[in-house]
Amino acid sequence: MMNSVAGPRPHDRRWLAMILLCLGELMIVLDTTIVNVALPSIREDLAFSESALAWVVNAYMLTYGGFLLLGGRLGDLYGHKRAFLLGIALFTLSSLGCGLAGTQAVLIIARAVQGLGGAVVSAVALSLIIDLFTEPAERAKAMGVFGFVCAGGGSIGVVAGGVLTNAFDWHWNFLVNLPLGIAVLLLSYRLLPADHQAESRPSLDVFGALTVTTALLLAVYGIVNGNEAGWLSSQTLGLLAGSVMLLALFVVIEARVATPLMPLSLFRLRSVTIASLVGVQWSAAMFAWFFLSALYMQLVLGYSPLQVGLAFLPSNLLMAVFSLGLSARMVMRFGRRACIASGMLIVTLGLALFAVAPVDGQFLVHVLPAMLLLGLGAGMALNPVLLEAMSEVSPHESGLASGMVNTAFMMGGALGLAVLASVASSRTAALLAGTMARLEALTAGYNAAFLLGAMFAALAAALALLLRPEAATGN
Repeated sequence: MMNSVAGPRPHDRRWLAMILLCLGELMIVLDTTIVNVALPSIREDLAFSESALAWVVNAYMLTYGGFLLLGGRLGDLYGHKRAFLLGIALFTLSSLGCGLAGTQAVLIIARAVQGLGGAVVSAVALSLIIDLFTEPAERAKAMGVFGFVCAGGGSIGVVAGGVLTNAFDWHWNFLVNLPLGIAVLLLSYRLLPADHQAESRPSLDVFGALTVTTALLLAVYGIVNGNEAGWLSSQTLGLLAGSVMLLALFVVIEARVATPLMPLSLFRLRSVTIASLVGVQWSAAMFAWFFLSALYMQLVLGYSPLQVGLAFLPSNLLMAVFSLGLSARMVMRFGRRACIASGMLIVTLGLALFAVAPVDGQFLVHVLPAMLLLGLGAGMALNPVLLEAMSEVSPHESGLASGMVNTAFMMGGALGLAVLASVASSRTAALLAGTMARLEALTAGYNAAFLLGAMFAALAAALALLLRPEAATGN
């Protein structure tokens, strides 16, 4: 009683806690893109080869994608708050390691630990939001804010990376996490809801955890190296085949173990299954936007890294408008299914516009309209996808469901980026072998990849129509 009088009201504390969750997630999302602008400086400073340099990105993606499910389940078993604090601490310490790295090995190892910490944070953040907000309208609003951080953080990272690399050096792309991480860690300890003490804590499904984590690690490793090793190479096919076999073994284990890591009954929930499938396609389409449009503007139109980041601002502003209330009202008025399907159709149109962008494209004609459509569509769709994934899940399995949908986004992004980059490079190489000039060939390659990204978005819209419709609940 005395604590509640002396401190902020519970309602205020919930939104303060929400801000901390978003800041924690923002650190994780930023690190997927902020480093890309600094890669040329890192290569020169630490004498990376082209193939070795890819591991600055791949090491993070590998552990992030591989440990999402395990991180979510550990949060369910041992407490969402405890897991979040552990993940933030791990991520912050490894960011210090990245920032101080003087050798290739130290940087790559620290990046892998960053991915592990990021996986735990991302896997339990949604669960903590579910714990904090129980009313549908407030939960929708909170998920909208969180969705903006997830969707807009990637493009914000491009701006931040350009500014930090130009003003200081590449080390600050990682060191910037330190004050933010320490602040989030200290304030989260006070503001996040305490973990419920269960009378009996189920044991962790060790064999299930080992098989699914190894399967995801093999899959991500095979995907992120697919372009370099070859998609039909023995290495790629062997890794993907090993991943499939381990996943099959995981299903067998989960069907027989007393306390499974992933109850197979979750797959009978249409909301979880379809939201995860939509997440795969959504993420593949979004990677087409974040990475390919940045490459098109930088390598074809000649934009600087800072100009590329500023070009994303209109879409970021649109996503912010939706996230800070409009998306929640639309979900309450029209339902999740309609918002997801409509949003992904708008994303399809935005990527289709990029698919016809010319080599001499103008910002107001060929970039801005596509950016506005993509910001509009992403703002409409992401929040209801996250809400749908968590809509039918019991509280003690919310971390697992969060891990599932985050894994779907991660795998979709990794696979989507690899396939899109392969399509773009193959198309460009074929045209360069002929008589086409370099910039025209680059543009044609990006156009082909954008078209494929539009197909991913269209498939996400079609999958959304399989969700159960909801009755309108208000204006």
